[in-house]
Amino acid sequence: MTDPATDAQLASFRRSIDNIDAALIHILAERFRITQAVGQYKAKTSLPPADPEREARQIERLRALASEADLDPEFSEKFLRFIIDEVIRHHQRARGE
Repeated sequence: MTDPATDAQLASFRRSIDNIDAALIHILAERFRITQAVGQYKAKTSLPPADPEREARQIERLRALASEADLDPEFSEKFLRFIIDEVIRHHQRARGE
């Protein structure tokens, strides 16, 4: 059996995964910077923190993208729902709720 600590192929895979994880964090940070601006705008203009119709459209769109990318649509929906719920929490906080 190969030792995971010295397996060059495994180390290469893990470096790639680490790079992707770093990119995901930076992308999420940018997404949340933008959604925080949206939350402040919504608070200023008295718009509700949540937009269920947009959320449904986004989930449908990303499920389709996931299918095209050979990614489980159920996983993508759970991931997006987690992000949406966090964004709504931020928007509620911007309104002082």
